[in-house]
Amino acid sequence: MTQPLNPVTEWEQRRDRASRYYKRGEFQEYLALATENLKLARIIPDRAREGHTLNDIGLGHLGCWQTQRALDCFVEALEVAREFGNLRAEATALSNLGSTYSRLGKFTPALEYFDGALQIFRKLEDAQGEISTLNDVALIYTRLGEPKRALLLQNQILRMRRLLGDFSGEATTLNGIGFAYSALGDYQQALEYFQAALPIQRAVKSLVGEATTMNNIASMYSDLGQPKQALLIYYQVLLTRRALKDRAGEATTLNNLGFTYNNLANHWQALKCYKQAVAIYKELGDRLGESSTFLNMGSLYAKRRRKKLALSCYCNAHDLATQIEYQPLVEKVQQFINALS
Repeated sequence: MTQPLNPVTEWEQRRDRASRYYKRGEFQEYLALATENLKLARIIPDRAREGHTLNDIGLGHLGCWQTQRALDCFVEALEVAREFGNLRAEATALSNLGSTYSRLGKFTPALEYFDGALQIFRKLEDAQGEISTLNDVALIYTRLGEPKRALLLQNQILRMRRLLGDFSGEATTLNGIGFAYSALGDYQQALEYFQAALPIQRAVKSLVGEATTMNNIASMYSDLGQPKQALLIYYQVLLTRRALKDRAGEATTLNNLGFTYNNLANHWQALKCYKQAVAIYKELGDRLGESSTFLNMGSLYAKRRRKKLALSCYCNAHDLATQIEYQPLVEKVQQFINALS
């Protein structure tokens, strides 16, 4: 007869099991196990483990695009960390809050939370925590139209990751460097960095990372004037993302497919993909993604001289970008509206 598990051992084992689901991008399964662990941490009772589990649950909600629930969990985790004076847990919660605000397109509070996390990680000499947070900051710089600043930071991160022998993290940074070069319009250089990241993602068996990198590679083929090559890769990515039940990734790929079909003058197919993407973004509450897709739809209608439909899409994009206070996108949409008249 097997002995019942010690509650602390049970908590640790369940957390390990949950972690495997998280790495595979199976966020619903991960969330279910993390929720069970929260009940257990409260039964023990163990406030420190409760704080760790709140962070875990927040990450699960973030993976499922339940951003408000994620924010609530991370705020609670932050309170527990401060209650115990646990600096590492505090930095983790701050970094997770930064990631959530970044996901919402609210980059000012995101940068503030990341800065708070960075200060603590440096104080603790936690190189991995520092690198991961710097990577998030660099991605925000690219999105805010400062890709040169992002590149400086990403190259610094790459050196740090190679010193630590962080193979998986290296792929993440190579993707970030590619993203910055793409924003600078240097698509060939961006493609080379994305292609360098791909074998690493495959070696560490990261299906989510591989799908992201393949999506980036396809985008570069599209920008380099090879839309048919891009389409082939996007459809591969779409199958992977649907298999992983990655709804956010699916919406991104559909938006990219729409953009590529538009470049091929297949407007009917482009609109079909855009509308599918908008429906998913709406379901997820991803106003940044929804706004970007409406902008693409408006451009398609404008090209076909259907001004009323174009203006309607641009206005939707403008409203959404204003709601998330993402100024670069607000300005971009305004330029498109002005060009219509």
